[in-house]
Formats: sequence, structure tokens, C-alpha cells
Amino acid sequence: MELFSIQPKQTTSARQYRFLWLAAIIVSLDQFTKIIVKLRLPLYESKVVWGDLILLTHVQNTGAAFSLSLGSPEINRFFFITMIMIAIVFVVYLLYRATTKLQLISFSLIIGGAVGNLIDRVLFGYVTDFIDVDFPDYIMQRWPVFNIADSAVVISMCLLILDMIIHRSPEHASGSDSQQKIDIP
Repeated sequence: MELFSIQPKQTTSARQYRFLWLAAIIVSLDQFTKIIVKLRLPLYESKVVWGDLILLTHVQNTGAAFSLSLGSPEINRFFFITMIMIAIVFVVYLLYRATTKLQLISFSLIIGGAVGNLIDRVLFGYVTDFIDVDFPDYIMQRWPVFNIADSAVVISMCLLILDMIIHRSPEHASGSDSQQKIDIP
């Protein structure tokens, strides 16, 4: 009874972009939490969430991950806005070429995280970070402060590694160069 089917047929392109709602949720949640932090927590002050393990600490990051910087805030702003826009275009291309649901989800999370931080850089010239986590002193004294957008990108990277492990074809495991295409239902 194809004639009475309620579900529209999806083209390949429509299937590739069906998880972009995740990007919209990440951007919304990221911007909402940053607004709350800016309104409720003075700059460079902290609020205890769970002992010394988790704090909310309001910082402004004009640099990149771990507050890496190119020197001046103006150079940082131009450089990072340009790099984020290039990265978004590349990830949209990867999204179009994705072959598994896990890849679709991961690329959508990356897009959401990138757009969330891009909004901050364009509007303010810095990114608001506020999640402050302490790890036992194995790596460093405290992990650099981060935000929801950063978390989405890190989670997506973990999901992509998982996808590579799960969907590794037997040909790749034995060293063959042939690629297996996985159809996304």
C-alpha cells in the first residue's frame, strides 16, 4: 500500500541531514547556559557544584582550546572565526558523505559545538567558559575551563572513534585497501 504511506520518501541528502536537530539543541543549550553564567556569576568567580571536583567558574577565552593564543585578541578573533567557518563547511561535507548513524550524530554534534562558539566569537570576541573540573593531579592541577559547545565536540570525537572501531570492515582489519559502504536506513 505504497499509495497510502504516511511517511514521505527521504532522498539521500535528507537522510544525511536528519540529525541536525542535535546541532540546534547544542547551540541553544550552549547559548542559554552562557547567558545564565554571564548574568549570575561575576567574571573570574567560582561557585561550588560538587566539592572541589566540579565548580562553575566564569572565564572569557579569547584563545583556542586550553586558552592557546596567537598574541592579540584582534588576531585571535579573526583567525578563530575564519577557522571555525572553514571547519563547519568541512564538517557539513563530511556529514553529507557519512555512511553510519553514529557519524551523522557525531558530525551534527560538531556543527552544534562549532556554531555555539562561533556565535560568541562573532558577537563578543571571546568564548564564555564555565565548567571547571578537577582531575586528580595525574595530568594537570585542574582541567581547563570549558563549556557545552566544547563538550559536544569532545563527545563527538569519542563517538567517531567508537564508530571507527565498530564499523571497521574485515578487509581493513586484514590490510586490504577496499572500502565497504554502509547504507544508512
